[in-house]
Parts: sequence; C-alpha cells; structure tokens
Amino acid sequence: QVQLVESGGGLVQPGGSLKLSCTASGTISGRYVLGWYRQAPGKQRELVANLNSSGSASYGEFMKGRFTISRGDAKNTVYLRSSSLEPEDTAVYYCRINNIGDGLYWGQGTQVTVSS
Repeated sequence: QVQLVESGGGLVQPGGSLKLSCTASGTISGRYVLGWYRQAPGKQRELVANLNSSGSASYGEFMKGRFTISRGDAKNTVYLRSSSLEPEDTAVYYCRINNIGDGLYWGQGTQVTVSS
C-alpha cells in the first residue's frame, strides 16, 4: 500500500504562481512514476507532469513550459510549480503514483481556483 499526501492549492489570481507538493509513503517500489494530473469541471482528467524514479520528467500536452515538476530532497516527494496561471488552469489537481509491480494510487485531490 502507498499513501499520497498533497498540499498547496487554493485561490490564485490570474498570472499568479502555484506550488503543489506530494509526498508518497508506504511500500514504494524501486521503480515508480510520481506526478500530477488535473480535472476541470466537465472535462476528463489529464496529465500535467510526471517524474520517474530515475529523475526523468514528462509533461502533458501544452503543459511543458507552463508547469515544472521537480523532486524534493527526499525522492518520494515531488513539487509542481507554475508562475503564470490562467483561469483555464482551474481544476482539482491529483497526485498519482504508478508503483511498478504494485499498482496505481491517487491522492485525494486539491482544488486550485484561478480567479480575480
């Protein structure tokens, strides 16, 4: 079992910045992919960014250049940052881990609202 604890989010003004963090705990495989997805009202959940256990990042369509994913000092923590949020970025942001050989786990989600 793996547990994911998310923090950050809330109300952000257009053009403002965002920092989300996700920490995984429990039985984590030597190989995993840890990252962020988001789901806006009426839309499908989509990939924002992933970071694998080797440190390689991948981004969803139109996300690269707007969001940056990074690893904390502890490899089981990832951060998602953006410095130019738009109202279209309003969504529930979910942390997810693909724990290779075990399964997928999702966090509870954190709401990000971009509005003046």
